Amino acid sequence: MSPQPPFSASGAKPATMPRIPVAAPVLDGRETEYVMECMQTSWISSNGRFIGAFEEAFARFIGVKHAIATNNGTTALHLALVGLGLKPGDEVIVPTLTYIASANAVRYCGATPVFVDSDPHTFNIDPADVAAKITPRTKGIMPVHLYGQSADMDPLLALAKKYDLFVLEDAAEAIGAKYKGRNVGSIGNCATFSFFGNKIVTTGEGGMVTTDDDELATRLRIFRGQGMDPQRRYWFPVVGYNYRMTNVAAAIGLGQMERVEHHLSIRRSIGEAYNQKLAKLYNKIVPPKVESWADHVYWMYTIVLGDTVAPSRDEVMARMDAQGIETRPIFYPMHIMPPYFEEFARYPGADHASARGINLPTHGLLSEPDIDRVVAALQQAID
Repeated sequence: MSPQPPFSASGAKPATMPRIPVAAPVLDGRETEYVMECMQTSWISSNGRFIGAFEEAFARFIGVKHAIATNNGTTALHLALVGLGLKPGDEVIVPTLTYIASANAVRYCGATPVFVDSDPHTFNIDPADVAAKITPRTKGIMPVHLYGQSADMDPLLALAKKYDLFVLEDAAEAIGAKYKGRNVGSIGNCATFSFFGNKIVTTGEGGMVTTDDDELATRLRIFRGQGMDPQRRYWFPVVGYNYRMTNVAAAIGLGQMERVEHHLSIRRSIGEAYNQKLAKLYNKIVPPKVESWADHVYWMYTIVLGDTVAPSRDEVMARMDAQGIETRPIFYPMHIMPPYFEEFARYPGADHASARGINLPTHGLLSEPDIDRVVAALQQAID
């Protein structure tokens, strides 16, 4: 069945064409059943069977000993940094091209995020720039597995070993992605994930910290629950945080994890469909580069406009929006944000990707005619 053309002969947009969102959750498992159990049993807060079950399912999938659920991905990052002992005056190396939560969580600890450039095609952290930015105050490296593809971890692990640094993987967008056959989230000292509504696995809002370090996991659980001693109820030996996930959110998460391979297979199919259908535009756009050692899960299918495309990135997005296609810009780099502004800094890889990059609709409810319509709208917008 051929897709409906984006415009009629008169130029008017047909009223029957639904808007294609850039992201949408897929809740086609036992999520409703599990949430109703929470409602019927009244276990709706941060106690209940689904929290432990979700953590166990997630740890088993990632291939780690411990998974500690939190109420969102940003608190997972902050919790991990607190557990790793980050303190005021310390530095953590962070890619400038990422969502702002990566840098904010470092600042929450009174530490300083030190920005590094990214590969302009994979959008992931540049290990060579990391090596150049290490100082005596550096305590850790935070690679972000951006848009669903793993960062190049081996050079980062080698640097961490050489300088005695921790490695915290920000895997918020990359559940199921692999690096040389290993799941992201199982490679560094610990890792964090996000379950926001646009993620491949969602709980509405939620996060997770994963690790194989028993002592770190114990600290994370204490800090997550206001710092209460697990052996002495309502005794608080440290200042902690209320970063606990609700049983309702975990119920949704368990339903999602029961079908995680299904969700991932759909994302890979969408990525393959875009690769095939956008091939005719490869003289005008740069598709996502997938490294030989990576298993890309396509949280967001991301393109970069070629230098021969005259309209700006924002103009192309506006034209697609007029055709009922929602898109997103690649993240603005941290070094141009007011809280982290660096007046004379230059990060050519990140700057180029951010200025010319677009996230196309990528979610499990897309049909093949939807993808055809997105590609047609993109072609019309850049032409």
